[in-house]
Amino acid sequence: MTRDQHWNADRIADQTDRVFVVTGANSGLGLATTRALARHGGHVILAVRDESKGRRAASGITAEQPGASLEVRRLDLADLDSVRTFATELRADHQHLDVLVNNAGVMAPPRTLSPQGHELQFAANHLGHFALTGLLLDLLTTGHDPRVVTVSSLNHRQGELRLDDLAGERGYAPMAFYNRSKLANAVFGHELHRRLTEARSPVRSLLAHPGYASTALQGKAVGMVKLLFGRLLAPLAQSPERGALPQLFAATAPEAESGRFIGPDGRGELRGAPTRVRLSPRATDAEAGRQLWEVSERLTDVRFPLPDPEQDGEQARDRERAADREQAGDRDRDSASNRP
Repeated sequence: MTRDQHWNADRIADQTDRVFVVTGANSGLGLATTRALARHGGHVILAVRDESKGRRAASGITAEQPGASLEVRRLDLADLDSVRTFATELRADHQHLDVLVNNAGVMAPPRTLSPQGHELQFAANHLGHFALTGLLLDLLTTGHDPRVVTVSSLNHRQGELRLDDLAGERGYAPMAFYNRSKLANAVFGHELHRRLTEARSPVRSLLAHPGYASTALQGKAVGMVKLLFGRLLAPLAQSPERGALPQLFAATAPEAESGRFIGPDGRGELRGAPTRVRLSPRATDAEAGRQLWEVSERLTDVRFPLPDPEQDGEQARDRERAADREQAGDRDRDSASNRP
């Protein structure tokens, strides 16, 4: 993929018979993603917190695209009970899933706790998507060219995980906690890629960011964040349709490789056509990936159906030690049989 290719949604291949889940699909990047996938024949499940808004979004798409294959399901990513219900009901109705687009997010609200007591941004942006991915991974494994696309942000490069105060009890700054959640998205997507690769899974894990796109996300922030991003800088933002291109590329392009981070190719990665961009060193740090994974498992009580690399490594070492003992026994027996 090079700058002069100018990849756009018209280059999406036929997606007929492919099943997509797009979180936050009723507005912004999620709606633009859903519209493009449906236009190319995909069956898209709109995973939305407000079903009435989801149905209105679906009706708008079918008015433009008669015959679009859509279904609306309720999903509140900040509530882990809702995530489990969504996954259970989806599994009852679908035998496979081809692509999960972890798109939904909240940005810089006042300090709020989820129903399970987690800080809202970390809960909705990361924990909900972590749990959803784990609960649907076996459906993805049976899909055609299966992928998980996790939407992060340029802001992940400014984030710090600080796993010892995820709820903000020792001090809460809305934008700092947003950056933390976006770094968690990036760490998760990269660590998922590593674990899927080690397990030789057919599922690809990719990351994407939209650059600076005009969506309702900034409008729901508070204080200076809302003023800056929701109003003062709004004229500089690209449309949701342009902002969705990196995640559409990650979800559909045959050449999109697992582990890649896709973003705009323009100056500062604020706008432009999709291209491979840089993950921060914090996002690719193996120890950070392990720690976040363990914390996320504990907070969500979700275990991914993947082999445990450490357990597999220990089992392999046990087999090697047993083989060594057997070989040593054979040598002893051979030596004894050769004695006069």
